[in-house]
Amino acid sequence: MGRLEGRVAIVTGAARGTGEETARQLAREGASVVVADLLEEAGARVAAEIGEAARYERLDVTDEESWSALVERVSADCGTIDVLVNNAGVLHMAALDETTLADYQRVVGVNQVGPFLGMKSVAPVMKRAGRGSVVNVSSIDGMSAKNGLVAYSASKWAVRGMTRVAAIELGRHGIRVNAVCPEAGSPEMFRPYLPEGLDPEVAASFQQRILKTQTKRSLAEKISDIARMIVFLASDDAGSCTGTDFLVDGGNLSGTYIKLAPGG
Repeated sequence: MGRLEGRVAIVTGAARGTGEETARQLAREGASVVVADLLEEAGARVAAEIGEAARYERLDVTDEESWSALVERVSADCGTIDVLVNNAGVLHMAALDETTLADYQRVVGVNQVGPFLGMKSVAPVMKRAGRGSVVNVSSIDGMSAKNGLVAYSASKWAVRGMTRVAAIELGRHGIRVNAVCPEAGSPEMFRPYLPEGLDPEVAASFQQRILKTQTKRSLAEKISDIARMIVFLASDDAGSCTGTDFLVDGGNLSGTYIKLAPGG
């Protein structure tokens, strides 16, 4: 039996990238998985490939009615919702004074409002069951700063704050809430910002050569690592873990490697 046998999990942004890999790993651990995404064709494909343990549901994470309808359908069909993974996210890269209000609000709508609505929507169902695990996907850009990421970084810092508030409020109902802060993400998110013809995998390798503190992992391996952390937090193995951040960044934030210093 898997660690999540008999559990029901909703994963947002599960049509590709980290969400897709997370849905697959949750299913392998025995969970019934709702592949929630706006990308209907891709989401349906992922659910079909997973098999009987998965179903695709269309979800706009920025829309409260869309959330309410999804939670009502899933809880009616499955009896409960045990796990929510707020993974859906968008990226916008631009200088502060070149970021429009519309750009900023679009990013915040998906990355920040989405997890808020998700937690708000599933909380009553989890409260009735007396248990549950919410995993919010933040980012290392929600723990440090880079130029060009004012909207994205703001939204990911907010996710960490909301995670702590939710953990405090929901803990007495047996609900754990944690944030995962990865360095890697879906290549589709940053593909529009790469030079024409540069593959995201190549870009990731180039970044690793600059950040010498990072472990040498391919992009696919990094995404798999993130999914494994999410599965751990969703399971009872993480029973004492709530209200905190879990870095999956290959040592990105551990410090700076200085080649000529002792130990270099």
